[in-house]
Amino acid sequence: MASDNGNTDREIILADFQACTGIDNIAEAIALLELNNWDLVAAINVVIPQENGILQSNLPSEASESGSLFRPLEPMPPSVSTSTSPPSPSCPVRAARHAPEHPHEPRMLSFRVEYRQRSVEVVLDEASTVGEIKQVLETELQIPASQLQLRGWKMGDVSDSTVLSSLHLPKNNSLYVLTPDVAQPASTSEARASEEALSQNFVLVVNHQETGRDYSLNFPGDRTIQEVKRNISDVTNIPVRHQRWEGWPVTATDDQVTLASSGISYPCHRLRVRRRSPTPTTAQAEQVSDVHMASDSEGDDFEDASEFGVDESEIFGMGISGSRKSPMMPDDAENEEEALLHFTSEFRSRYGDLQPVFFIGSLESALQDAFYGKARDRKLLSIYLHHDESVLANVFCSQMLCAESVVSYLSQNFVTWAWDVTKEANKSRLLTMCTRHFGSTVTQAIRTHKTDNFPLFLIVMGKRASNEVLNVIQGNTTVDELMMRLMGAMEIFTAQQQEDIKDEAEREAREMVKREQDEAYRVSLEADRRKRKAQEKEEAELSRLEQMRREQEQEREAIRLSLEHALPPEPEEEDDQPISKLRIRTPSGDFLERRFLASCRLQALFDFVASKGYPCDEFKVITTYPRRNITDLDPSWTLLDAKLFPQETLFLEAKE
Repeated sequence: MASDNGNTDREIILADFQACTGIDNIAEAIALLELNNWDLVAAINVVIPQENGILQSNLPSEASESGSLFRPLEPMPPSVSTSTSPPSPSCPVRAARHAPEHPHEPRMLSFRVEYRQRSVEVVLDEASTVGEIKQVLETELQIPASQLQLRGWKMGDVSDSTVLSSLHLPKNNSLYVLTPDVAQPASTSEARASEEALSQNFVLVVNHQETGRDYSLNFPGDRTIQEVKRNISDVTNIPVRHQRWEGWPVTATDDQVTLASSGISYPCHRLRVRRRSPTPTTAQAEQVSDVHMASDSEGDDFEDASEFGVDESEIFGMGISGSRKSPMMPDDAENEEEALLHFTSEFRSRYGDLQPVFFIGSLESALQDAFYGKARDRKLLSIYLHHDESVLANVFCSQMLCAESVVSYLSQNFVTWAWDVTKEANKSRLLTMCTRHFGSTVTQAIRTHKTDNFPLFLIVMGKRASNEVLNVIQGNTTVDELMMRLMGAMEIFTAQQQEDIKDEAEREAREMVKREQDEAYRVSLEADRRKRKAQEKEEAELSRLEQMRREQEQEREAIRLSLEHALPPEPEEEDDQPISKLRIRTPSGDFLERRFLASCRLQALFDFVASKGYPCDEFKVITTYPRRNITDLDPSWTLLDAKLFPQETLFLEAKE
């Protein structure tokens, strides 16, 4: 019963989460809830505030949210970005927020505020207001509080009177300050303003009046109006000379003027463009003029194509034969390796043999191949996301991704992985993989891009604790911009790689020293073991010999005692029978004396000598004169037979 209730609760939480966030893909929604332990409020705060954080971070400021995983190099303001609306008041949120650890003490909140190259730490209790944060920053940054614009709030823009507790913030927060319009000294303000204007990014929202579509294009301030018009010709197929514009400032009369000097609105400016309808006389004159004049720009190289019977869509890669209709990737691709083989084959058939070397395998395998080898062998990971319904897809692939310089640079410095998000099932599978490997921030960023922003080119760098997306390049770019961004990412990666190589070398040196010490210790232990084993063996041998010696002595003693008991009794001197008195000198110079009956056998003499420790197998019994070896005689002879009567002096001599 408890299990059924748990499943029912999760179904309710899943339904509420999808209703609040607008995420239709169930697998992705479950993955986000799993990451937050099925805490509905925490999961919603991850999706909605993070999404707002991306929009805020796209503002053209000099600071970005600290610790953000997604750092675009060319920001885009919220007015032209696509975002998911925050949950409506009717969203049924059932999870309770966590109460403070000490309900009777004020809950303290920490804010890390980034401004230009500075970082300020502000700690206040949650009963404080946003205005009090600005007062602290006014003292630290020397900027009037009225001119401070704080960004990074998870609930969107807030007023100075907003109480922090009403925002339901975590303990640690990151904010940043937009560059305020602070007066500067007259001697440097104009030069600095001009320099900053050239480095700023302008977002041009161009409305194509004939189709009703809006294109959000990002340009640096040093681009000219002529370059903008050439880029627009790529996406609208309207040649530059046929473009009719509305919305340029009246002072922008020269197409060679930069955007920073043209007087357009910053950071976003809206324009309208349509095809000029020339009179027949004018059209004929232009056609004749174009036959005899060379174009002065890349865009102009293609302007006259339609007038000479060439379809513009064919030039930009849009008018290829019916075989082109084959999808880049099968629907609902389950086997990633087979899907990427199909992608590579289709890409080659569309755009030729000069193409990036796409990694064949899963995204996880590509990460392993790029990030987890030796530090000197690691590379950046580039992820190409294709969308067949984008008007920029064919131009980006044929003119930029297949450019020889780009292909060569990618093959040398990047592991390139690709995926097709044209089909919703494949896109959902990609979002699930990105959530697992890069977190919800990157996933939300990919989800919020419109179809016309594709293709996307993600540059990913592996770090010790996580993977960081350095840049997301949209399809509305040029070869020079693409190369510049690739080289910029490579500079960041090279600096990190040098540190990793140094750390790896130091670690390997430490491990080498440790291995040498371990080997020396092992050799020492082995030598001690062999020495101890030899000593134990020697001691065991000595012990064995000592044991044998004791046993031999015990055996000899037993024999001696048995012989001593077996000897016939020594006769008295007054005995009536004939007695032989023998005196025997031992090798040590001592004398053994004993009386025997003359009728005793020589064996009794031999047993007597053996009972004294001189067995006949080791010693000889010798007479003095004449010298005779008694032990060579028959033991059954009597002493009388051996002429050892009535007395005799003998000596013992060791056998050789």
